[in-house]
Amino acid sequence: MNWQNPIGFATADAVELAVVLLLCGIWLVARGRIGTLATRFASRTIPCMIVLAAMPVVLRLLLLGRYPIPEPAVADDFSYVLLADTLRHFRFANPPHPMSQFFETFFVLQEPTYSSIYPLGQGLAIAAGWLVFGHPWAGIALAVGALCALCYWMLRAWTTPGWSLWGGILAVFLFGPLSQWMNSYWGGAVSGCAGCLVFGSLPRLLVAARLRHVLLLGAGLALQMLTRPFESIPLMAAVALFLLPEWRVWRVLLPRMAPSLLLVVAAVGLTALHNRAVTGNAATTPYQLSRTQYGVPTTFTFQPLPQPQWRLTREQGLDYQIQSTVHGAGPETLGTYLARLGTRIRYFRFYLLPPLYLAVPFFLLLLRRFRFLWVVMTICGFLLCANLYPYFYTHYIAAVSSLFILVGVAGLERLSRIRIRCQPVGDQAAAVIACVCAAHCLFWYGLHLFVPAELTASLARYETWDAINHGDPEGRIEVRRRLMQSPGKQLVFVRYGPQHTFKEWVYNEAQIDEAKIVWARDLGSEENDKLRQYYSDRSAWLLEPDARPWRLVKYEP
Repeated sequence: MNWQNPIGFATADAVELAVVLLLCGIWLVARGRIGTLATRFASRTIPCMIVLAAMPVVLRLLLLGRYPIPEPAVADDFSYVLLADTLRHFRFANPPHPMSQFFETFFVLQEPTYSSIYPLGQGLAIAAGWLVFGHPWAGIALAVGALCALCYWMLRAWTTPGWSLWGGILAVFLFGPLSQWMNSYWGGAVSGCAGCLVFGSLPRLLVAARLRHVLLLGAGLALQMLTRPFESIPLMAAVALFLLPEWRVWRVLLPRMAPSLLLVVAAVGLTALHNRAVTGNAATTPYQLSRTQYGVPTTFTFQPLPQPQWRLTREQGLDYQIQSTVHGAGPETLGTYLARLGTRIRYFRFYLLPPLYLAVPFFLLLLRRFRFLWVVMTICGFLLCANLYPYFYTHYIAAVSSLFILVGVAGLERLSRIRIRCQPVGDQAAAVIACVCAAHCLFWYGLHLFVPAELTASLARYETWDAINHGDPEGRIEVRRRLMQSPGKQLVFVRYGPQHTFKEWVYNEAQIDEAKIVWARDLGSEENDKLRQYYSDRSAWLLEPDARPWRLVKYEP
């Protein structure tokens, strides 16, 4: 039955409403027992963290029958996987390939080394999972699990154990099995963990400046430095701002901050070593060198557009640059900056479920206390810095993802304390909002777990900020499967159509010559013969990804 009335209320909405009513009924009937058990469990930090770390991983593994392990799909995915592949071979960079003109692609350097353009943090997480479990996605899943557990640990410094546990469960809802951070390779879980370490350590340091809290603060700052170097600036500024009113404890606190400083210095040194290995200059990042050579990624909006120096991807790089700077490539003005900032408020949905918007006004009642005002100032600082980019992705401000959860949780806690005529109406309202959040996430997860994939794919446009690998729309999985099943090693020439867009297929492993499949650009018969002679032991194929349907045939000059 698929009915829909004039206001748009359809079958799916009725099912979700039924789940809400069911959860509310369970809460009303067993609220005393549930509350007691939850509070008792929430006070046990280590077991809670273990459970919360396992939840998103287990829930995603249960979906593997319908949605297999995500494959790299976009340029950032492939570049991060290349970085992890390089690191798992215990080196920062790979030597340039003698036939590098065939392998030029977005977000990958070919000279002076064959390397990813990205900083180390995300690659280290992927490489660790790859080494231990034999697949790069394992590092992604573990990072998301760590983020959910650390959200609970961070909240323990800000609120009660019970509300901290609810915040950890919210993190599972938001960043767990259906999140883009779980189902891609360029997610923000690593940066989110860095933020949790920092924001959880700061309040604890004011209570007791213990060595472990100092080390955790330094670890968070160092991890952010390795993952999002530019966004480490507002994070360090937030730390300074938090400690600014506490001048009375500076005499005790500052001498004990040396371990934190050492960890940050170590991260800077590691970044310098990585830069030197990749670009030949400790002060030049691979990201900067890519902008010089190819024109992508784009610069900040206040900088002039870079002019690519390399010929093969010059046109593609400039096309992407034009698409990215959708607000225009002219001089940046305050009006365009503010207009772009306004369009990015919609991204709050990624970090905070819509029912929790009802709790935000009650959070604002807490701004009389400096630490909660500081939360708002920190989020705004990250948004203002991220707005200097001409485009926006959720992992840019991933470090403050736990602060968004704090806003929702603290708002609900404040709401729960409201009483009217001695009746706990606030507590009941907070419970209803929590049930709506749970029902929303349970509905969509149950849909993916039990309903046929064809139907869930048709409902994907209603799923808003979830992101899971529906099918194989570009044919990448099928093409790779066919090539992997072919005997021997394979060489694939990729020939794009005249209307090709920014969907690249030429990405290779860190050790190109040892790979089962080598992907190469089609440069014409004469040039292609040189690569065929270089790989004389490989079967040659021609792939036309822009054909409808895509076409994979044996290569014939």
